[in-house]
Formats: sequence, C-alpha cells, structure tokens
Amino acid sequence: MDAVRATVDAGICGFITEVIATSADKQMVELALTSPCERIQDLAKRLPTVDSFREIGVGFEGEVHKAVRESLKGCCSGCVVPAGVFKAMQIAAGLALPKAASIAFERIDEEEE
Repeated sequence: MDAVRATVDAGICGFITEVIATSADKQMVELALTSPCERIQDLAKRLPTVDSFREIGVGFEGEVHKAVRESLKGCCSGCVVPAGVFKAMQIAAGLALPKAASIAFERIDEEEE
C-alpha cells in the first residue's frame, strides 16, 4: 500500500491540517484529514475514496473539489488545504512525486512597485 502524509499550515488562521492519502492499487485513493478547523473537519467527512485518474482528468469538477466547494465558503475560499489534499492524492497514486511546496507572502510598499 502506498501512503503519503501532508502537513498543511493554512497561514494566519493558525490551523495545521494533516492529510493522509493511501492507495492499495495506485488508482483508488482514500483520504483522511485531521484538523482543528471546523470547515476542514466538514471537508474530511465529505471526501470519499476517489479515483485519482478521474480526479486528474476532470480537474476542478472532480469529487475532491466538489467537496471543497461544499465545505469552504466565504473567506475560506482561499484556503491552501485543498491543494495539499489534491497533491497528496496524486502522490499516493504515483501520479506525482513528493516535493515540498510553499507560498510566501509579504507586503510591499508602493514605492517598491
């Protein structure tokens, strides 16, 4: 069985989410999320075992993103956890390599533009 753990620091909210993605056949992926965030907890309940090939083929119309749209609304629409979930799914299925990813933000002065 292939498994991957992703730890996602969502940023200013302070919530850390752990994503565990497992696949016995390199196609069907079971997703488990642990987070103190109530919206991510709701997302975890909505995530079925997914067909990773289909998820990649349909992009933002797949089951993962459908569950994200149902769970994360309002200010949470910019949450980075869904990207971590999708990437963990890809890695568990052998469709991507495990490499750290990050987003860094900093304010800039108008004079620097």
